Amino acid sequence: MDPGRRFSTSRRVRLGDVTPSGRLRLDAVARYLQDVAFDDGEDAGVKGTERWILRRLAIDVTSLPRFTDMVDLTTWCSGAGPRWAERRTTITAGTPLTPGTGATAAIETTAIWVYVDERGRPSRLPPEFFEHWGTSAGDRKVSARLSHPDPPDGAPVARTWPLRRTDFDIVGHVNNAAYWETVEELVAVGPGTWEIEFRDEVPRGTEAVDVVVDGSALWWTTSGRVHASARARPRD
Repeated sequence: MDPGRRFSTSRRVRLGDVTPSGRLRLDAVARYLQDVAFDDGEDAGVKGTERWILRRLAIDVTSLPRFTDMVDLTTWCSGAGPRWAERRTTITAGTPLTPGTGATAAIETTAIWVYVDERGRPSRLPPEFFEHWGTSAGDRKVSARLSHPDPPDGAPVARTWPLRRTDFDIVGHVNNAAYWETVEELVAVGPGTWEIEFRDEVPRGTEAVDVVVDGSALWWTTSGRVHASARARPRD
């Protein structure tokens, strides 16, 4: 059976991608995912590849690559809804984790991207989407519904997080990689599943957001209004 379109590329883990200990950061993973998705669209010859807004991203980490590793990324569309699509990406790198098995440092990601019109409003997927990614999406229907709860009553604001002009991207949103910088700062990152959901855009010009923390869960808020949330399920 034809699995449909797959797009693969490689890149090297550079100095600006890693922690002081040399491991790949989650915000760098987020940038890699944006880049490979954009490159997939350009390679397919599809216009408007920038007109996708991230709704949800889950990063499942077995082992994180390290400084100077070459990483291989393979991405494909794994499902669709009326105005959104699911994209999965596999990242592999480094030396085998278990000699003789061929297993490598691996990251599996699942993202829901919403397609928007010129005004930034959700729009139905265009016919060319199905021409290129319809086979890999198949008949699998995916939901863009969010599942994270509100912050619990009394959960403290752990940090007031300043926003830089460079945190905002060309569509006027705080780029999703900037949120992962907060995760890296406030939560111990390691093997496990890390997920961010995006509820409501932070208005351009906002100077700071409050980050509420409860265990391994985070919420980005202004005046009690939740803009995004993260939760982690670390592996023992």
